[in-house]
Amino acid sequence: MLQKISETRVGALIALILVCVSFGGMVEIFPMVFEQTKTPPVPGLAPYTAVQLEGRDIYIREGCTVCHTQMVRTLASESARYGHYSVAGEDVYEHPFLWGSKRTGPDLARIGGRYSNEWHRAHLMDPRSVVPVSNMPAYSWLFENTLDGADTAKKMEVLRTLGVPYTDADIAGAKDAVAGTLEAEALIAYLQSLGTEMQNYDDGVMQ
Repeated sequence: MLQKISETRVGALIALILVCVSFGGMVEIFPMVFEQTKTPPVPGLAPYTAVQLEGRDIYIREGCTVCHTQMVRTLASESARYGHYSVAGEDVYEHPFLWGSKRTGPDLARIGGRYSNEWHRAHLMDPRSVVPVSNMPAYSWLFENTLDGADTAKKMEVLRTLGVPYTDADIAGAKDAVAGTLEAEALIAYLQSLGTEMQNYDDGVMQ
């Protein structure tokens, strides 16, 4: 009877499909809601400082994710160029993820510490002064704009509700830590933090 109805009535068939898909979704999703274990952070991973957090927002605002990924894939050619492939534990404090999908420029997941602050300043002011073949635009206005830190503490509070372990002291001192910082310096601080905890990481074991 049910087979006959489903084969002769389109509406009934659609309803049955929705019921089956919904049931399958609940079976997959509900256990994860009540699961207590989560992906642990990699050793040495710390939340972004107030300045780094503002630098990350500048990175997003300026559209850096359009041309740069932050995801080293599990290919020998990728790890040979960029470093250890990306693992879940290094992204537990990322909201949102900045993995990206297009590489007009190189992947930046392991850029931290690879170049000096002076190099980054020159690169932001005039990319071709350090990379002659670069097609990256200059970001000279980042050296003119200064942060006031008015919203930094609120950002940290929101991130804490998502599981980022900011302390009350971190939040209380956020505005003073950021106020007066050039946007370029905040962006550089963020870039210099990327992937540093992975430098001695080898398949889950710190060397």
